[in-house]
Amino acid sequence: MENQHPYQRLQIQLAELIANTPPGQRLPSEPQLAKELGVSRATLREAMRSFEGQGLIRRRQGKGTFVVQHPRVIESGLEVLESLETLAQRIGLEVHMGECTIAQVGADDTVAAGLRVAPGTTVVRVERVILADNRPVAFLVDILPQNILTPEELNEGFTGSVLDFLLHRGTPQLADSFTEIRAVAASSDIARRLEIQRGDVLLMFQAQLFDAGGNVVDFSHSYFLPGYFRFHVVRRVGTPVRTLEFERQGGGAK
Repeated sequence: MENQHPYQRLQIQLAELIANTPPGQRLPSEPQLAKELGVSRATLREAMRSFEGQGLIRRRQGKGTFVVQHPRVIESGLEVLESLETLAQRIGLEVHMGECTIAQVGADDTVAAGLRVAPGTTVVRVERVILADNRPVAFLVDILPQNILTPEELNEGFTGSVLDFLLHRGTPQLADSFTEIRAVAASSDIARRLEIQRGDVLLMFQAQLFDAGGNVVDFSHSYFLPGYFRFHVVRRVGTPVRTLEFERQGGGAK
């Protein structure tokens, strides 16, 4: 390992340590491990984040870092909108809803723009944690107008997916979704819910769900642990644009 970058060498050393530690057992404390590997605690913590994102370790505040069994990855294309529960069922992975809060709140400027309503409008906010293998893997937030969904409707039979709930109810008629995807750092609140460290990287989907009339019926934010999810897009090859220079050189159609 003489020719390897120090950080790369650290990653290899950590990978070997994790691979040689039985699932469920705790790794050495950060101060001890940093001393053994000859790095600062900040560098060690940064390197450990990638392994937590892969689902190989789990850091628990005040208790230490534990090795976990390599998870089954929920993989999906993004061409069709499906619930997390549907995706998990396809690979035989059992998921269930953990902590859940349903409340009526006033729409702030961001929510108002997302739902295309006036700021201050009362909306329904649904927040819940989704667990797989008894471990939080996603935090989902859906915000809907009151005429689409009320807290009372969710008191019975809600298992975690607003999309599935609306599809099973049959109204409104859902049409399509516009989704923005980016990597974000976990806030303190989200880190607590997902049992990770503040600042850890998450995949975040921000989406508007439209009905057949073009109205926004759901404005959502979904946060996923990267190690448990793999998304892909199938794209067709586009037609190249003809340039003026190409035409001048005689490459155009005759």
